[in-house]
Amino acid sequence: MLDNVSSAFFAVPCHNYHLINDLLLSSARSKSTAKGLQLHGYIVKSGLFLIPLIANNLINFYSKSQLPLDSLRAFDETQQKSATTWSSIISCFAQNELPWKSLDFLRKMMAGNLRPDDRVLPSATKSCAILSRSDVGRSVHCLSMKSGYESDVFVGTSLVDMYGKCGEVADARKVFDEMPHRNVVTWSAMIYGYAQMGENEEALLMFKEALFDNLEVNDHSFSSVISVCANSTLLELGRQVQGLCIKSSFDSSSFVGSSLVSLYSKCGVLEGAYQAFRETPVKNLGIWNAMLKACAQHSHVQQVIELFKKMKRSGLKPNFITFLNVLNACSHAGLVDEGRYYFDIMKEEYRIEPTDKHYASLVDMLARAGKLQEALEVITNMPIDPTESVWGALLTGCTLHKNTELAAFAADKVFELGPVSSGMHISLSNAYAADGRFEDAAKARKLLRDRGEKKETGLSWVEERNRVHTFAAGERRHEMSKEIYEKLAELGEEMEKVGYVADTSFVLREVDGDEKNQTIRYHSERLAIAFGLITFPADRPIRVIKNLRVCGDCHNAIKFMSVCTGRVIIVRDNNRFHRFEGGKCSCNDYW
Repeated sequence: MLDNVSSAFFAVPCHNYHLINDLLLSSARSKSTAKGLQLHGYIVKSGLFLIPLIANNLINFYSKSQLPLDSLRAFDETQQKSATTWSSIISCFAQNELPWKSLDFLRKMMAGNLRPDDRVLPSATKSCAILSRSDVGRSVHCLSMKSGYESDVFVGTSLVDMYGKCGEVADARKVFDEMPHRNVVTWSAMIYGYAQMGENEEALLMFKEALFDNLEVNDHSFSSVISVCANSTLLELGRQVQGLCIKSSFDSSSFVGSSLVSLYSKCGVLEGAYQAFRETPVKNLGIWNAMLKACAQHSHVQQVIELFKKMKRSGLKPNFITFLNVLNACSHAGLVDEGRYYFDIMKEEYRIEPTDKHYASLVDMLARAGKLQEALEVITNMPIDPTESVWGALLTGCTLHKNTELAAFAADKVFELGPVSSGMHISLSNAYAADGRFEDAAKARKLLRDRGEKKETGLSWVEERNRVHTFAAGERRHEMSKEIYEKLAELGEEMEKVGYVADTSFVLREVDGDEKNQTIRYHSERLAIAFGLITFPADRPIRVIKNLRVCGDCHNAIKFMSVCTGRVIIVRDNNRFHRFEGGKCSCNDYW
């Protein structure tokens, strides 16, 4: 039975359990399940499971092997359950994504008149973070105060992390400020909390403060700050932080690598994302998913499929995020058959139940390809209730293919769900306007106004020397407005000479032809591109970020701009990247 266990094991008396503990710990570290199972068998036969330390290490071994139910079996077999035994099983459930079980066992522990300690409380707060239940987390917070652990650095750090991940960043900061002692993990948790909530300036200030205090920041700190730079598309600042990572020898971390892949991808530098991916020596699932997402957003669909195959060959098992990235890639490229294939193997081969996001991607794929009835059938047959994102995907497809009747049906279904986002009203309004039904479009917008909301303003921005320049359609507040509008007028003449004709059908308002022509010429992305043409060196690509979907005419116009100027123009809208070069776009006009 114990063929693979060291022969030295048999030479020791049963009462000398130190070697057994060492072997259990070694099996847990190496995740050697087979050897651990053999040890468990010997422990049961020899009666050593009666020793609490052996039982605790068995629970820990199964937890590290991602076998929480076997940990529970070892826990149940333990006759004398110490506080450490309870701590081990509570931690096991938290570490293995079973948060309710973790909290339930905390309740059972306390019912047995055992007080939680500085090892149990962090596991409980981690469970609250997984559940995004700050209300339960506050109860654990109160428990830590009653237990006298509110000043403990590990408990305090776990509370900062929990509040941050639950979106309660003010509470996280309050705990952070009141902690008498903080470590690098505490600072990282606070920086992550700000970054997650989009409070990018606060996150960067925290990082600077940590550096000024000579705190030895870790790879999680760097990862959070690089994520801030990615979300704000601050490429140059991100590169400076990357330089600090290299100096601090954290550039090989898979967490830093994942953030760097996202940074370069979101800033439109896919070759930089590839390089960061290649240079990360140990690739976890997170960095594979980050690279898959990057390729999907940049329309590198074949690379997505190849990466998926390589990831499988490396021994990693894809998760629900992996499949969402692959489905989105297929949707962007109109690969309906391939998308259906990956959707099916996700369920049948990997036993991953699709979420509403997976169904939304599948519906989007079908609807964009004009298969509106098939998309509707998918929604009708979903085993879970369709969400706003699922109906919204159908509505977008209906708008593209001018099926206003089905668009109105989809919108009605969304409104039945209760309060919906302003974007849904705008989508319905645009569907009507695209079909020339301006009166119905006005009614849809009126519904939005009646709720006290308004359409999100379309904005585009570019980064230049660590400064972000933001533009709105038709505005003239920028310090270089005169030069920008002159450049657009000059460029417009050149574009018309080579065949550009403005398509005013994308002006979704009932105005006369001249006004439509003027309106569409000064959309925010065109102002940003003109600024880039004036300011950036001739060999530098112009990278523009837009918060809304680029309109069809601007998409066509930018292709002409790339011809007339000989420049590479990269535009990231709210859905994907478009790389314009030599009159062509990387999306192949399918977006």
